[in-house]
Amino acid sequence: IGEQPDLTYGYEYLGAGPASLTGLSKSKGDFLKALKDAKSPAIILGSGALARADGAAVAKAAAAIAKTYKMTWNLLHSAAARVGGLDLGFIPAEGGKTAAEMVKPGALDVLFLLGADEIGLTGSDAFTVYLGTHGDAGAHRADVVLPGAAYTEKDGLYVNTEGRVQMGQRAVFPKGEAREDWSILRALSDRLGKTLPYDTLAQLRAKLFADHPTFGQIDYVAGPVDFDLAAVGGEGAVSDQAFESPIKAFHLTNPIARASVTMAECAAQVSGAAKIAAE
Repeated sequence: IGEQPDLTYGYEYLGAGPASLTGLSKSKGDFLKALKDAKSPAIILGSGALARADGAAVAKAAAAIAKTYKMTWNLLHSAAARVGGLDLGFIPAEGGKTAAEMVKPGALDVLFLLGADEIGLTGSDAFTVYLGTHGDAGAHRADVVLPGAAYTEKDGLYVNTEGRVQMGQRAVFPKGEAREDWSILRALSDRLGKTLPYDTLAQLRAKLFADHPTFGQIDYVAGPVDFDLAAVGGEGAVSDQAFESPIKAFHLTNPIARASVTMAECAAQVSGAAKIAAE
């Protein structure tokens, strides 16, 4: 990414932006030959590439390459729980809104944030409810804060970036008025007259495993899934803008890290070292 690397050791520089994808088939270098001869080629597309204005076109270009050269397609997510949410089908329904659309002025009357701290909320004028643990950006913007239990304070199922379901057990009890997320949502549903059909965590998990059996397969990862790569992405032109990492401060990528004195010190040292190097 960025400046052209040192080619002393025989690396072939393909480019730093989407043009390196769309122009790959026209390349005359050794890389294309090696790709054609590869036994198990794979392509990994970072989620930051999809968050750009031309993200849909970038995805389509990458998928076209994967299809042409019979590559395994991988999408690497950077947000915690994103893979688990997709496994649940947690995406906008017909007529639904994306996160960016939800926070536009006048888009919603009520905005409910489930630990959402990584999206810009300055444009939203909705009444905002925040359910989370560490009082991060989303809580600062909220009209109502519902204190949830931290991951150390509850039994939970977690899905890592490769799709592996893992089980965590409570180490300590929640502090103060904090409660486990599921119990907060259950109580809220009752107050709204739309009572959810479970009273215990065991009942909730039984419903989850019945609707989505994958979540009951602890520490198991399914193999590659066949799907139509031609359906990936959307039409449009790719820009000349180089790819860049969406992570600006590695040590401060989530609410838990941002609440840590140690991580703040690490980030400050890295930033200081970078400034000195630049000078």
